[in-house]
Amino acid sequence: MIFSLRLIATFLIAACAVSAGASTPKHHKLTAKHAHRAKVATPPPAAANAGPLYATRPEVMLIADDIAQRRNLDRDWVRNAVGQSRMVASVVRAITPPAVGTPKNWALYRSRFVEPIRIRAGVKFWQDNRETLERAERETGVPASIIVGIIGVETIYGQQTGTYRVIDALTTLAFDFPGAHPRKAERAAFFLSELEAFLSLTARTQTDPLALRGSYAGAMGLPQFMPSSWAKYAIDFDGDSRVDLFHSAPDVIGSVANYFVAYKWQRDLPTHYPVQLDPARLDRVTLLAPDIVPSFTPQAMADKGVLLDATALAHPGKLALVELQNGADAPLYIAGTDNFYAITRYNWSSYYALAVIELGNAVAAAVGGAPAVPK
Repeated sequence: MIFSLRLIATFLIAACAVSAGASTPKHHKLTAKHAHRAKVATPPPAAANAGPLYATRPEVMLIADDIAQRRNLDRDWVRNAVGQSRMVASVVRAITPPAVGTPKNWALYRSRFVEPIRIRAGVKFWQDNRETLERAERETGVPASIIVGIIGVETIYGQQTGTYRVIDALTTLAFDFPGAHPRKAERAAFFLSELEAFLSLTARTQTDPLALRGSYAGAMGLPQFMPSSWAKYAIDFDGDSRVDLFHSAPDVIGSVANYFVAYKWQRDLPTHYPVQLDPARLDRVTLLAPDIVPSFTPQAMADKGVLLDATALAHPGKLALVELQNGADAPLYIAGTDNFYAITRYNWSSYYALAVIELGNAVAAAVGGAPAVPK
């Protein structure tokens, strides 16, 4: 996770025993039919930095009642789930942005993701799921390398899916979002909506909401979908009539591809082009004003001092000048397409998007697959 916290996204059936103290009604328990697929290791005890139960906060319990009413959920079940969750201080620390002025460094960021451990794990994942990746690419137009890049950046192909109780992460960020954050109200509202989506999903899938584990932001499974993304974009790609983003590689692959389809991925369109800049003519302020939103035709970009090769000049849509800072060194610039922008809808960061592309391409090169950006 991608985190830059802007989206993200997973979820469902990976739960087992009901957490201590939880009293989930029978109709909300994980069904025996799926129990053999849902077993996970016994969760560790509550973190040392966990605060008191939210059941001790009357204002939170009133919100729980409101959620139950609006979402048509059993009131006692919602109150138990929310009341048995706790504020976790490490979640607050993790979500707090770095100090203003902290330099960004693309080369350092890239080195965290495009590295031997992830590439080796990606090769195995690709080899194990080659037919499914080919099917997803054929049906959706989303390159296998992009799907593989996402899963690798997010969780190293399932090796690191998160250790926080999802409900603790979501309640902490909904009710105790750090006050110093410049967008506190907006972000707290986002996480409250994710908490609601999480409760609706666990109720519908008869999963114990106190058992699921994920990231500090409440993202779950191999592709780290947020609960709302699970509800909107996760699909059954292995044909077993249910969605499992914790254990089913086909469901993970199909759901990641489906996410990008929903964000208007364009088949056979490159993600970006290399650029050079003409300092004498460069209108940097105008070019960077739209951030990563494609806003300029290739010719308009060229007129403002960006040197594009013949392939980029023939691009059929609009482009964005994307700047990736490199600490004290010169920034890297690329021309991002609508497909580059689509990747940033998974995580609203150009650094994240380019890391996904380059990790996927590195794995593709190792297995003989096609890169997302033709070389």
